[in-house]
Amino acid sequence: MKVILLQDVKSLGKKGEIVEASESYARKVLLKKGLGKEATGKNLNDLKLQKANAEKVAKENLAAAEALAKEMKDKEIRVAVKAGEGGRVFGSVSSKEIAEEIQKQLGYEVDKKKIALEAPIKTLGVTQVSIKLHTKVTTDILVHVVEK
Repeated sequence: MKVILLQDVKSLGKKGEIVEASESYARKVLLKKGLGKEATGKNLNDLKLQKANAEKVAKENLAAAEALAKEMKDKEIRVAVKAGEGGRVFGSVSSKEIAEEIQKQLGYEVDKKKIALEAPIKTLGVTQVSIKLHTKVTTDILVHVVEK
């Protein structure tokens, strides 16, 4: 019996795949527990439409991320921090603070988890920071750390 999987099933397949399963396993386990549905003509057509819609949404997200990356390319933000002698910063500049300053100064909403800091910024000056906007799109901004 052919079944469309609604969830990942170990040793059988991943969500959205059409798999061949024995009649009894399909009826007693997959259909009963809601892990899959029978591969009828209507269900196959629905699956095809869902995949096309998901592909369209993914392309739109990628295009939006590329446009945002182009706008943000080499922009600069200023972060004011307390500093001691020799330009040493009290504490450090974190990705959370950078995300907040991007929101305030540039008006872009960026998740702090998308900001790639190799190490927290602990000195005054300019640092280049990468932002991962999409799995395929990364851009850089300049973070200018100044003394309050």
